[in-house]
Amino acid sequence: MQALCEADTGSARLVELERKRGDCYRLFSACFYLPEKNVLREENVLGNLHAILWDICPDASVHAGAMDKALVKLSDEDLAVEYARLFVGPFELQAPPYGSFYMENEKRLMGDSTIEAVRIYEEEGLVIDGDFKELPDHITVELEFMYYLCCKKADAITAKDTEAARKFSTKQRFFHEKFISKWVPGFCERIKTCADNSFYVSLAECLSAFVSGCATRDVPETYGE
Repeated sequence: MQALCEADTGSARLVELERKRGDCYRLFSACFYLPEKNVLREENVLGNLHAILWDICPDASVHAGAMDKALVKLSDEDLAVEYARLFVGPFELQAPPYGSFYMENEKRLMGDSTIEAVRIYEEEGLVIDGDFKELPDHITVELEFMYYLCCKKADAITAKDTEAARKFSTKQRFFHEKFISKWVPGFCERIKTCADNSFYVSLAECLSAFVSGCATRDVPETYGE
């Protein structure tokens, strides 16, 4: 009886890359919640982001390192004030974190693109948590949805479920092309133009580099078959 066999290194590496890409989406999403310096440091959000990006998107990893250095110099108050000014208000938002602002005519919120995003979430059996008070096309939600799709694709590849892997690969590409790539670059440009501290400038640089260069990957026709 043969106890050992050659590892399927191709599929294993694909799963590893997919999970790392998903982790990047999750960590980027965490950076767009109301910042708590201690939480970011204790959970090593920026260190983990830098390490993962170094493997899959080196151009973006440089900016993750700059975020970490900037965070050291800023207080919680510095971060909170800048976060509110850019993303919350009460005055005019400098960088609205909603897809519809960039995708709809007259920059209106909760437009057709928002409704379509909700429909796509619901196709996966997902709904917005009742405690989440933002719109469904908030940057954190769309990034977390991409994280979900990456995880599902990685799980399908691991299970050698070719049909499911293709399905989630297709959904990833569709959501990225229909939503992420349509508005996140413009959102990042507004942050870079309007931000008063280097943390958010570097965050925008980092996310922009990731979205343009590493956010999707071409997928083989088969997975470990």
